[in-house]
Amino acid sequence: MVRRTRHTSVLAVLCALAAGCGTPPAAGPADRPAAAGGSSPSAPPRPATAPAPRTPPTLAPGPGGLTPVFERRTDGAGGAGAGRGGSGAGGRAADRTVALTFDADMTADQGPRAARGERFDNPALIATLRRLGVDATVFMTGRWAEEYPDQARSIGTDPRFEIANHSYSHHAFRSPCYGLPRLPAEEMAADVRKAFAAFRAAGARNVVPYFRFPGGCHDEAALRALAPTKVTAVQWDVVGGDAFASDADAVADQVLAGVRPGSVVVLHCTRSAAPVTEAAIRRIVPELRAKGYRFVKVSELVAGEATR
Repeated sequence: MVRRTRHTSVLAVLCALAAGCGTPPAAGPADRPAAAGGSSPSAPPRPATAPAPRTPPTLAPGPGGLTPVFERRTDGAGGAGAGRGGSGAGGRAADRTVALTFDADMTADQGPRAARGERFDNPALIATLRRLGVDATVFMTGRWAEEYPDQARSIGTDPRFEIANHSYSHHAFRSPCYGLPRLPAEEMAADVRKAFAAFRAAGARNVVPYFRFPGGCHDEAALRALAPTKVTAVQWDVVGGDAFASDADAVADQVLAGVRPGSVVVLHCTRSAAPVTEAAIRRIVPELRAKGYRFVKVSELVAGEATR
């Protein structure tokens, strides 16, 4: 669900259908890079529950109090540049970190489809991330948390993960946006708060004040409308291309080719819409570790930017 031009066709399909996871702990052995050319063994999972984290870092508001946007984008020389609206750029070449993020998408009106057996979750993906010892951020819609409260609670109490906000309804915050119905500006803040309430109702504790716009679509009006929620909006620089993909290796190739130090990768945790993501992760993780990368949550990248 991304705005990058070369990926628009796949993501437009996903979004069109969508219309009808404090300071992180020190890296453990599983987060240390494997030797070049070597393989990465499975890592034991962390304990199933953990104390509630301290308040995660956020960026300062942008000009005029606009919601800040965290975004890593590269300039022509491969360096990091800052986006607009009070945004920050994550990542330095000396620190090979990468944040794998997964959008858990479900719209407000997809209950009947779930009742007929369509699966908007992906338990195998979460299990694989745990087995490989990968920290990750899940951008979850409130409707997804309502449909799968046990999974939301499991993800949101596992110290490997943090849950961030992907709206309640998965409607667009700017139009046009891949065919998504537009949410009126006066309803945007309430929609975000409703999603946070759904996470709390499910029992999730590792919830961070970060927000991902559905489809990545936003403008100054949306940034102004969300200012009262005190969230930091999070964009991405690497598109996984897993939306309705049937070739796991093609998804892995796209991620591996795009990742740079400080990258934020967008993938999906929606089995029916992204069926090969788990298989792609089984290749992406060891190959990035072999290149010296360490997997972090978005909160670690934001913390690094907030202290600069």
